[in-house]
Amino acid sequence: ALELIDFKNALEQFQNLVEKVIIQKTKESSGLCTKDGDEVDYDKFHRTTQTLFGSAVKDQNVQAFFRKIMSNPDERPPWPEIFVFFTEESTGMSSASKESMFFLVSEKQQITHSVVKRKDIIKGIVKVPLLHLTITTSQRGVLTVFNKQRKSFFSYSFYFHQDTTWITGCDFLPNLKYVVAVTESTVILWDYKSKEGKSDGFVIKPMKNCLLCVCTVTMADNLAKDTILMGDDRGYVYLLTITSDDFIMKQSKAEKESQFKVLDSESFDIPKRKLHDDWVGKVKYFSALKCFGSCSTDSINSFVLDDIKRLEDQLPVKEFSVPKGVNAFTYCGKAKVIVTGG
Repeated sequence: ALELIDFKNALEQFQNLVEKVIIQKTKESSGLCTKDGDEVDYDKFHRTTQTLFGSAVKDQNVQAFFRKIMSNPDERPPWPEIFVFFTEESTGMSSASKESMFFLVSEKQQITHSVVKRKDIIKGIVKVPLLHLTITTSQRGVLTVFNKQRKSFFSYSFYFHQDTTWITGCDFLPNLKYVVAVTESTVILWDYKSKEGKSDGFVIKPMKNCLLCVCTVTMADNLAKDTILMGDDRGYVYLLTITSDDFIMKQSKAEKESQFKVLDSESFDIPKRKLHDDWVGKVKYFSALKCFGSCSTDSINSFVLDDIKRLEDQLPVKEFSVPKGVNAFTYCGKAKVIVTGG
């Protein structure tokens, strides 16, 4: 508690120092500043900041913070920026001591493998902790799997075998061990375990509306099937269950350009329900709550949190409204709160 009080006092003095620098810079820009011996240059700013916070701040962060103030005094940089520092993976949390009361960020790792090409962007990143995998998908259709060392395991460019549809989201099917991705009109199921140069998988099409997001419903009751949620551009949320039998019984001939086999969407039972009056921006299933969540920029039906059974009936759903809607949300199990971002 004493450390917290000391920090708040130091932070208040630091904010006063920043305000003084801003006023000084504003006067200089207006030609009103006169030398009175109390002006704050970088050396004084650095010395005062180090006195207030000690080793919790690094020289390069103080320098960057001061430069931001001087270059644009009207846009005050957020004060947490000055506390961000990196620790080597080998040091561990035990050696952080008092510094951990600020912001601890692990050492950044850069992936040198070129995942996407120019004019392409990453649309989804999914971590699979049990298999130590990270999956990425790009808008133009490059599906990539990385192993624990963050080296490219292998990738498959789905875009080159399809029309100009864009991939809008991805996830991992834990039971069937497939990567699932959605485009504007199809559902892609990629067998990432297939040998490089021989990518196998399935395509479910056509989907009537434009699919915008996808997520896996995590259930361990049946190892031979997986369930996914999808959202589209008309406010519908879909529930699709895929079994290993579907890969055998419903497939048609593989397209010549790839080993991907086509599955007719009409052969699947895909319950759907209109929950929003605008695009569905994100869907997510929370195992701890046994509920799914979906959000939209819809100002009336902005966020829905309920049992997936509600997608198969017409009973009322738990929802709330936010002006201009909700763009993102997540659940914190430790705090037992849902957080939304508009």
